[in-house]
Amino acid sequence: MKKATKKEILEIHQLFIDKYSDAVTELEYKNAYELVIAVSLSAQCTDKRVNILTPKLFEKYPNTHELANANIADVKALINTCSFFNNKAKNIIAMAKRVEEVYNGEIPMDAKELITLGGVGQKTANVVMIEYTGANLMAVDTHVFRVSHRLGLSDDKTATATEATLVKKFKNNLHALHQGMVLFGRYICTAKNPKCEECFLTEFCKTTKTFKV
Repeated sequence: MKKATKKEILEIHQLFIDKYSDAVTELEYKNAYELVIAVSLSAQCTDKRVNILTPKLFEKYPNTHELANANIADVKALINTCSFFNNKAKNIIAMAKRVEEVYNGEIPMDAKELITLGGVGQKTANVVMIEYTGANLMAVDTHVFRVSHRLGLSDDKTATATEATLVKKFKNNLHALHQGMVLFGRYICTAKNPKCEECFLTEFCKTTKTFKV
């Protein structure tokens, strides 16, 4: 598969910024605590589904103190329509406990410290930082992975390697690029039957093959 040229990378960068400079996550949250949970739950689960189940979860457990002392069966019952809910229930309680014990109930706004929380990997930490602080970071989910491969920006086999490649190639405005690539992949450059007639990047497209990470 052909790779995007330096000129094409600059043009792709600009087009994404022009179209998605104000883009934000579609996850609904009111504070950093709610955001960390929403992002954690969204792994391999749609934002739409997460937004349906989080209001009751946040109502019952409005902060890390309440969640740290939660009954795991109750938490599971509230999120059982989410994929991998057993594991996610365990993780968000562990996250709350650590935030209570180590960070006085305040979510740390530092990617390295976020990664120490239950269920928070590099991608989740970066998404939280991008969304909450506008940090110049990239996070690669299935949409970003697929879009970056279809546009010839990356031929990496893993999300982590793809993230490093995109950071190197794009350098700045990474938060807007991340949000833009997610929305573009979700609504236009879809895995099956991409909406090529609605695409503003057709001249840069290298393939419509489905890429999975």
